[in-house]
Amino acid sequence: MNIINVLTLNILVFVFKFSAAAKGTSSRQTLNDRQVHYLSDLTDTQYTKETFKHLLVPRVVGTEGHKNVAKYIINELDKLGYEIEVDEFQERTPIFGTLTFKNIVARLNPNAAKFISLACHYDSKYFEEFDFIGATDSAVPCAMMLNLAKVLRKELDNAKNRTDISLKLVFFDGEEAFEQWGPNDSIYGAKHLAEKWDQTLRNTADGASVSHIESIELLVLLDLLGARNPRFYSFFENTRSWYNVLSNAEKQLASLGLLTGYKQPYFVDRSQYSFIEDDHIPFYHRGVKILHIIPTPFPFVWHRREDDASAIDLNVVENLNKIFRIFVARSLHLFGDDLKQETVQEKKEEL
Repeated sequence: MNIINVLTLNILVFVFKFSAAAKGTSSRQTLNDRQVHYLSDLTDTQYTKETFKHLLVPRVVGTEGHKNVAKYIINELDKLGYEIEVDEFQERTPIFGTLTFKNIVARLNPNAAKFISLACHYDSKYFEEFDFIGATDSAVPCAMMLNLAKVLRKELDNAKNRTDISLKLVFFDGEEAFEQWGPNDSIYGAKHLAEKWDQTLRNTADGASVSHIESIELLVLLDLLGARNPRFYSFFENTRSWYNVLSNAEKQLASLGLLTGYKQPYFVDRSQYSFIEDDHIPFYHRGVKILHIIPTPFPFVWHRREDDASAIDLNVVENLNKIFRIFVARSLHLFGDDLKQETVQEKKEEL
């Protein structure tokens, strides 16, 4: 990813004129303290560490490490019952010439009309001087997405037959530049997949024929996660209400004493107008709503040799896992449709 410019709006709560009732926007279910406790207790640190063993390796496109990580991700999601799509293509790159890229897409219910799409990239950056692990960039986001799919398996399986909205996991290939970040040397996989989905129609269970791009209710891009003391901001006006779901999940968990080693809020009640180039850009330009979860400032280990296992704060990773479990549970109504939807405060924040 690449930062062009960041402008911070120094207000604690910025209210946008955006309605959750707008076409294509799903309501979010509220969860009581008992349900939040239940989701928190799903923590599986052993599985988190197991995924790290497979993901914390150099993953430059075209290398054995890269191929092995792709196979691991596919195998894990296949075991969990997801429909797997591998978007394979070739493109010419600096330094290495023509390379084969593979985006990995996993759908819980491929026939759903809309998808909450969680995404990250699984390749690592090439450095001539050393083997770059890229723990925060972005092995940890990959591990978090696999963890979510595994520990929420029972709840997600119960919602598998829903045809209005479902879960999609996207692992982009070729996010990193090989030589110098620019329009022709970066986000190879995201550009290819966005163009492909924009031009490909699909038939939904309700009989509609729409493009794959139009089926994305929200794209949540995870990047540079796992280091201590992350600070996140809402970057886009039309997804502030979605950001609030994450922020409120953190507050609820903190109030119940369910966050470990927790010193300060991760999700700041403040907005930034940010121009961070990342995998979301080709989707954003096609009208997809984006929630970009990337800390600002970036972790100090960004694109440095030190971005390895030692850069990971396991408490932060597991705390974020809990927050995203609540986010997915609320967005997909994993506890049924008979509960109250939206808190009064969130409704106010969305208007």
